[in-house]
Amino acid sequence: MRPQSRLDVIQRSVVREMAARYGQRFTVEGSVVRGPGTTAVAVREHPGEGGAAGHVDLGFVLNLGQADGPVVWDCTAGLGRTEEERLDSAVRMWATTTAAAVVELQDGRGEHADRCRPAELPGWQAVQGPAAVFGFGSDLLAEWLADHQVLPALAGALALSAGTGVTGVKLFLGGRAGEDVAEVRINGTVSEQASAALRGLDWPRGERLCWARLFVLLVPDGAAAAQAAPAAAEVPPAAAPAVRRGLLARWRRAGVGQ
Repeated sequence: MRPQSRLDVIQRSVVREMAARYGQRFTVEGSVVRGPGTTAVAVREHPGEGGAAGHVDLGFVLNLGQADGPVVWDCTAGLGRTEEERLDSAVRMWATTTAAAVVELQDGRGEHADRCRPAELPGWQAVQGPAAVFGFGSDLLAEWLADHQVLPALAGALALSAGTGVTGVKLFLGGRAGEDVAEVRINGTVSEQASAALRGLDWPRGERLCWARLFVLLVPDGAAAAQAAPAAAEVPPAAAPAVRRGLLARWRRAGVGQ
């Protein structure tokens, strides 16, 4: 598929998913997809290893036109028999996990993602979208994620500083026994230390392939955080397992696992 054809498929998928999931109207304007207010979604070419299709780099722009405004970048991949199916799947994965966190950051209603203030990350608020769990025997991994707080367990390895702005953290874990995969990306860059910490957790490794994808936005306290998310002032302390289980219930309704 040619680059322009790839871009067309990705942009159409973004427009469709943002309308269907969040009721937000996005329109294609050249190289970006414009959303409500100053929001937009940018697409960066990412053909994958050896030119393989299915990988997509999407940047959720919070303040379009502001040179130093925050952009939440995320690399996502999809499944399917054709390149178009894989690109569509990649955007759905992004919309389920990453876009959910950004929409919650903006509207603060608690409808699409959970908010908490992890004690292990003082000065930061966390906004976590639903987990996308897919593959064989996915219930075991889904239940484990519902019962464990993954982000606090990685706090020491995230190496966040007070001067860091809105920070996107993607977690990808799974595989099978003896062939597990654990990757943590901070603002799109792999963190070897955090990835090793994630691999060291006791999430279930089965005999068949199964994966999970999560995305968390970390927002620093203070004026910058208030500007990005006006409703962030009344965020509770750590989220309880029952709240995280609600996120997984939303994943099940979305039907991401295929």
